[in-house]
Amino acid sequence: MQTYLNVAQIVLSIALILAILLQVRGGGLGGIFGQADTVFRTKRGVERTLFQLTIVLVVLFIIISILSLTLS
Repeated sequence: MQTYLNVAQIVLSIALILAILLQVRGGGLGGIFGQADTVFRTKRGVERTLFQLTIVLVVLFIIISILSLTLS
C-alpha cells in the first residue's frame, strides 16, 4: 500500500509542477519597462480550468501525503 501511495505522490507532484508552470501571468513585456498593469482581468476558459485543476491537485497531494504519513 505504501508503494502505491508513493507512486501516486510522485505522479501528483509532477502534474502539480506542470499545472503551475503552465499558468500565465498577465505582466508581459510592459512590466520590464515600468508600465503599470492596472487592468482588472478575470480568469476565463482554459485559464480558469487550469487554475481549478491546480487547486484540486494541491488538495489531492495534501490528502495523499497525510495518508502516507499515517500509514507509515
